Amino acid sequence: MEKLLITIASGLVENKDAVTVDRDEPNEEGIVVYHLHVAPDDMGRVIGKQGRIAKAIRTVMRAGAGRINEKIMVEID
Repeated sequence: MEKLLITIASGLVENKDAVTVDRDEPNEEGIVVYHLHVAPDDMGRVIGKQGRIAKAIRTVMRAGAGRINEKIMVEID
């Protein structure tokens, strides 16, 4: 899942070296939180107008996680 998130984000940003993902352990509800970090200049590219791109990233990630029976959440830091 980390590779998928990095691949999606790398296609959107200019500074591909600044894209990193941290993964938290599952919480009490079994939800794994992925923290996406990008360069400050690229933050707008990842979030998009009115958060549309961020919502799309979260949707794709949830769909991918559903295939492996995992519950996830994506936070953009």
